[in-house]
Amino acid sequence: MQKLYLYLLMILLFAVTNITAKEANTDRIIMGAEQAGRIKSLTKNRRIGLIMNQTSILPDGTHLLDALLKEGFHIRKIFAPEHGFRGTDDAGASVKNNIDDKTGIPIVSIYGKNNKPTAAQLADIDLIIFDIQDVGTRFYTYISTLHYAMEACAENDKELIVLDRPNPNDYVDGPVRKKGFSSFVGVDPIPVLHGLTIGELAGMINGEGWLSTGKNSCRLHVVTMENWRHGQPYSLPVKPSPNLPNDVAVGLYPSLCFFEGTNISVGRGTQFPFQVLGNPDKTYGTFTFTPQPVRGMDTNPMYKGETCYGEDLRNEPFEGGLSLRFVIRFFAKSGNNEKVFFSRADWFDLLAGTDSLRKQIIKGLSEKEIRRSWQSDLDAYKQIRKKYLLYDDYNP
Repeated sequence: MQKLYLYLLMILLFAVTNITAKEANTDRIIMGAEQAGRIKSLTKNRRIGLIMNQTSILPDGTHLLDALLKEGFHIRKIFAPEHGFRGTDDAGASVKNNIDDKTGIPIVSIYGKNNKPTAAQLADIDLIIFDIQDVGTRFYTYISTLHYAMEACAENDKELIVLDRPNPNDYVDGPVRKKGFSSFVGVDPIPVLHGLTIGELAGMINGEGWLSTGKNSCRLHVVTMENWRHGQPYSLPVKPSPNLPNDVAVGLYPSLCFFEGTNISVGRGTQFPFQVLGNPDKTYGTFTFTPQPVRGMDTNPMYKGETCYGEDLRNEPFEGGLSLRFVIRFFAKSGNNEKVFFSRADWFDLLAGTDSLRKQIIKGLSEKEIRRSWQSDLDAYKQIRKKYLLYDDYNP
């Protein structure tokens, strides 16, 4: 009888373990890039151009390019965005045309002089597949690359397939980009944190008529994810760009990127960029770091070789989303000296998408007061956003 009980117990444990394993597998986020069958049905043996980088990987670490070639997809060329196809070029550095060493496929730069594929570059392909991890912020240039790729496809009657991935900063917050402040860090009139996946954003760009082609919209297909919901936590498996090396940097990036328009270093030239703040003036804090050239991250960082004094934010509690407390705090540390602190005021305004934020900080408005000034624009944006959502909200 005891043996029978043990046998039944083993069966029960096996069943529970098996069910748990199945549930865990069912709950796993399945990226658009993993769905070869859906991608194949959309491409139908046509000639393909790829827009991708080091984030275009599958869960086993295989790069999507290698997976597509193995499956027999006809890849004609790769279009390389900021930081290059392998994601190793400095921020802002021009990306050069090249040949991929591993596959021999031509690499065409779409960052620098040429921000979107030309008619000649699209002549020998039928469609573009876009697969790049976004971090949910307006000034992250990969969404600008998406916009211009859509424009090029609309102009040349090509299709664009977006392989969707999660948004690790899935909030709607910050000032909406105003007219007169359009740039490569703010192509579309969206908030700093847009609260969309890259596939949803593509739908919004198309649907709202934001392409320069007007009514001639892009022929767009989005390969959606499975088992992801809006607001669901997501840790990136690889760094999305050279100076966002971990989840802490990705989370702080929306709040700290404003400092790129000031006299404060965000730690470029260290192993912890977008996790520290500092300046050679000792009044900014007691934590120290010395920026140095770092190959593949920044070879000419701000304050190269100088000791910077400031704050280490790596262990500071942070709720996520967008916070102005850092920039307001450091402006106060500057003695509220606008000419010293806003050393690149035009760049600050382009990052903010408006000059109002800088002027509000100079005027001494609190974060609460500044946020109140955004609210009507955010409310209007949220109504637009609803039309393009492809995923439900996360309810843990």
